[in-house]
Amino acid sequence: MAVRRIVTNIAVDRVDAAKTFYGDVLGMDIAMDLGWITTFTAEGSMTPQISIMTEGGSGTPVPDISIEVDDLSDVQQRMQAAGFEIEYGPAEEPWGVTRFFVRDPFGRLVNILVHR
Repeated sequence: MAVRRIVTNIAVDRVDAAKTFYGDVLGMDIAMDLGWITTFTAEGSMTPQISIMTEGGSGTPVPDISIEVDDLSDVQQRMQAAGFEIEYGPAEEPWGVTRFFVRDPFGRLVNILVHR
């Protein structure tokens, strides 16, 4: 037996807002849209991961989702241009990432990061 995929499921009432945040701003593709569920994917391959946290690091709250990107500055600019407020960072963390926190349209705290 092997875990093949881990998917974060978020209960929402406005799929269009998700399409703006995750699709337009973060550039993710829609892999499935059945009306009641929309699944976003990104290029590349990943090993399934789940993080169990007592804090978010550097005195921050635990984020609901962490998303690794290839160009943090570009994503930060896109978030701000779309009207999303950066709540933390960008910060270079001692464990080798640079990151910022932003809330998605549903109030979920999203950790956007790049490995240095």
